[in-house]
Amino acid sequence: MKKILYFCLLILAVGCAEENALEKEIAAIPIDMNVVRFDQVFLDAKPSDLPKLKEAYPLFFPSSVPDSTWIYTMNDPLQKELKTQIDEVFTDFATVHQDIKSLLQHIEFYFPEYDQPQVFTVTSEDYRKKVILHQDMILIALNTYLGANHKYYEGIQKYISQGFEKKMIAVDVASEFAFSQVQTSRERTFLSKMIYYGKIQYIKSLLVPKASVAMQFGYTERQADWAAANEKQIWTYFIEKDLLYSTNNKLDARFLNLAPFSKFYLELDNESPGGIGRYIGYQIVKAYMENNDVSLQNLLGKSSKKIFNNSKYKPKK
Repeated sequence: MKKILYFCLLILAVGCAEENALEKEIAAIPIDMNVVRFDQVFLDAKPSDLPKLKEAYPLFFPSSVPDSTWIYTMNDPLQKELKTQIDEVFTDFATVHQDIKSLLQHIEFYFPEYDQPQVFTVTSEDYRKKVILHQDMILIALNTYLGANHKYYEGIQKYISQGFEKKMIAVDVASEFAFSQVQTSRERTFLSKMIYYGKIQYIKSLLVPKASVAMQFGYTERQADWAAANEKQIWTYFIEKDLLYSTNNKLDARFLNLAPFSKFYLELDNESPGGIGRYIGYQIVKAYMENNDVSLQNLLGKSSKKIFNNSKYKPKK
């Protein structure tokens, strides 16, 4: 028994050492990153500065919008209040800057063909557009990261606003990037959709490895613990209800879409986090990568059927 325990500890130690060595290698990748605080530039500007701003940042001033609109926004007391709130939360931008830099280093390591983007902080009127990837730019709306309980988010459902924390910025950028790298499957089965989201979550786990499982899935720690503790029961439910190869689109709303909770139509529903099918899909993809000697690019090109059949997936008890 002692020999078995020693062997297990040895494997764990070797695995951790290899992981630490990899992270040190990634951290050494040179990244010349400059975050342009356009939110400050614009909200600090006077109407007389508008011509220079339009010349310096043409993308942010489409010709379809008249100058009078920008001038009105500059003078709007609500915008001044917004700037005050952003400045209070982001007094020290160093941690966010380091998180983004680390993310870009991981992208460079795993996706070397992707050109390093420019990073801009902006404000957005749509809280659903927290991060936008546009060509070679990353736009981050800082007014959507003021804290889950901020007064600006009153009326927004809790399962959404719980992600409005500045620690989530790099995670959200990683999420948008992951979605851009994974092609939507032509297969319409519930299993294929789970694995589609599983690929996305797997990429996120590589790009922001220091983020907790809860952060990577947009869960609370309690929800993440629930998902881990009930993985076997969830999988058994999917099997017993013959859901894996179902093409019923209603399953998306029940188990894949972001929501307050997943819908098993059981008493446990209120305890479950939304989108639990994404969690299971990630476990399948993770098992596939652990049990097969394949590259990340190879994974992205594999069909859900091959991934599942070769994953040897067994849910944790």
